[in-house]
Amino acid sequence: MLLYRTLRRDYDVTRAQGPLEALEILKENEFQCILSDHKMPDMDGVEFLKRSSILHPDTMRLLVTAYSDVDILMNAINYAKIYRYIKKPYSPEELLHIVQLALGYYQLKEDNKHLIYDLKDLFSGTINAIMDALDSKDSYTLGRSRRVAFYTSKIISKMNISKTEKAVIELAALLHDIGMIGVKEEILHKIESLTDMERDEIRKHVFYSVKILEDIKQLDRVTDIIKYHHEFYNGKGYPYEVKGDEIPLGARIIAIADAYDALVSFRPYRDGLTPDDAIKKIEERRGSQFDPKILDVFESVVDEANKEWDELNPYVKKENLNS
Repeated sequence: MLLYRTLRRDYDVTRAQGPLEALEILKENEFQCILSDHKMPDMDGVEFLKRSSILHPDTMRLLVTAYSDVDILMNAINYAKIYRYIKKPYSPEELLHIVQLALGYYQLKEDNKHLIYDLKDLFSGTINAIMDALDSKDSYTLGRSRRVAFYTSKIISKMNISKTEKAVIELAALLHDIGMIGVKEEILHKIESLTDMERDEIRKHVFYSVKILEDIKQLDRVTDIIKYHHEFYNGKGYPYEVKGDEIPLGARIIAIADAYDALVSFRPYRDGLTPDDAIKKIEERRGSQFDPKILDVFESVVDEANKEWDELNPYVKKENLNS
């Protein structure tokens, strides 16, 4: 009641008698901020806020607690992803100040989200022009960046990622091979095995991509993902040889989408593999090249994704084979 009386003067407040009732309300409604006590029947505040974060990952979460136990607070931060905790006893002024800060941060995140969407619209014409340039340079990769972005979007649709982060990763997937513009056509079209020097030249496309995008400061997060999309989960990729969670999440996702599309695509020196054979090849690199958890997600969506792609693009395969 104290919380309600303090906040209702400045905000629209919805009350719940306990965590189970609150979760039912959250299934049908979205809020900018959730305040929860820690000690409650049915489940504690950390567990409740953790479940609420699954329903609404962008909502700000505040925990009210009389405890100063380090483990409780660390769980609240890491497990429930709270913004702040409010220590009892607190004054109404302190409560209002923390809520105001939380809502201010929420608005900042919303503004950044809209900025990402605006950037996608702003650069859409440029991106399409770049994709067309890539397609015309290498006909055997016709539409490849769009397909990789398509598979990437299917993976992230099944992951607990914010809308803003999804937009960034999808944009990175579209632009991941932009640096191929800087690779000589005779290397891209070569039928024979590549020499070590030619292989090194293709690997430079990562640096070319960064060079093209680095001056567009609004795309910094996109560029950071592209820099790492050829890294291996075990640290044996290129160009930086980072490993595991050191590799940005978006890069780990794009790596799988990119590898799968490369395997099923026709090339001058080989036919494309069947989807099942491509999955087998990728499975051989589980835990070495690819993040096992993301690979599980990909395998759960790939069949449906292929059906959807074929329905949306019924003539792409024929055009690819006839080019």
